[in-house]
Amino acid sequence: MEGHALPPEEHFITVEPYYEPTGDEIAVFEAAYRNRLPVLLKGPTGCGKTRFMEHMAWRLKRPLITVSCHDDLTASDLVGRYLITADQTVWVDGPLARAVRAGGICYLDEVVEARKDTTVVIHPLADDRRMLPMEKLGLELEASPEFMLAISYNPGYQSVLKELKQSTRQRFVALEFDYPAAPLEQKIVVKETGLDEARAAQLVKLAAMTRNLKGSGLDEGASTRLLVHAGKLMMDGIPPAAACRGAIARALTDEPEMLAAVDELIATIF
Repeated sequence: MEGHALPPEEHFITVEPYYEPTGDEIAVFEAAYRNRLPVLLKGPTGCGKTRFMEHMAWRLKRPLITVSCHDDLTASDLVGRYLITADQTVWVDGPLARAVRAGGICYLDEVVEARKDTTVVIHPLADDRRMLPMEKLGLELEASPEFMLAISYNPGYQSVLKELKQSTRQRFVALEFDYPAAPLEQKIVVKETGLDEARAAQLVKLAAMTRNLKGSGLDEGASTRLLVHAGKLMMDGIPPAAACRGAIARALTDEPEMLAAVDELIATIF
């Protein structure tokens, strides 16, 4: 249990990740970090939450450990467990424990997808205690001063059974994310793909049209991420309509009628 070093070098982000702020999210995040407050990122899929976290880890010069939460993720997956080797039983820290020890930023992406017992370990870290209970070791691990906990979820997509509870939500400083305004989204697509302004504008227009279908057959409209995927295909020589069908329409839905509707939108623009 002695001498836990900083996470491996790959957890440090040495090159600035491209991120275009849409409001005061950078200043609020930095203030939260200085005051040792945890942060909650709320917003739709593919709107830039993960990129924002990478950018902030780079700005703050802290290692970033990201955990993509899923139905089978347990508290033990986050904290750690005993593993049996050839001749002994050894304790291996989980990603949350590594970040707590090292003073890193631990980002739990789509936290409501994890099993309910994960909140048991998150709550003491997300209040004044800043402690990680490690029941299997019989101890509570005090967070390094540089440690920060960040979580994200998509409030428009989760079912009632997977809503973030008030007892969890009210421990966090919340930052609201959404898709950028059209001029900024166009700038992002150009920067990320190398696409010309005209075709980037067409992609942004298509995205807006699909977002208008949310709740009328689509769970989500086209995200900025999907526009970037389509733009990269186009830059590689794929015809625009084919690129949009593959990177946007088929990524959004499997339902034949909605596919036909999105394909029709693509045809009107390209």
